[in-house]
Amino acid sequence: MAKLTILEFPDPRLRTKAQPVTQFDVGLQTLIDDMFETMYTAPGIGLAATQVDVHQQLLVLDVSEGKDQPMVFINPEVLTRAGEQVYQEGCLSVPGIYADVTRANQIRVRAQNRHGEAFEIEADGLLAICIQHEMDHLAGKVFVDYLSPLKRDMVKKKLEKQRKFKAA
Repeated sequence: MAKLTILEFPDPRLRTKAQPVTQFDVGLQTLIDDMFETMYTAPGIGLAATQVDVHQQLLVLDVSEGKDQPMVFINPEVLTRAGEQVYQEGCLSVPGIYADVTRANQIRVRAQNRHGEAFEIEADGLLAICIQHEMDHLAGKVFVDYLSPLKRDMVKKKLEKQRKFKAA
């Protein structure tokens, strides 16, 4: 397994729309394993392939306390949405930044697992938030897109300052 490089906002590659996965081969299995390693090391609870510059409809997540319930969603689509919740989100592509985002409280999702087998899942709370957040990445959206233009500019400046500080 290998740790992958996570793209950081405002990298334009984060705006690329992911394409459906059609090959469920050894390369895909390796990518999934590498994404889990990258996500756990970061540390995070979700990672979309777009964030590691692979533009396929694939996301991994694990919202469990013990980090022992990995989930894979390939070619996911939300079938239903209900309710609304506000959650303070963060993102591995926007390090150190957190903001309130409003999303559906309950969702039903259809996807494929790492072997191409179709499944459906109903999710609420943190799991629903995480799935929606990662699916946004697959559509070329980042959670800061939900912020006002002023707040988004502040985020860009803060990240630039962090990068300059790290480089010094």
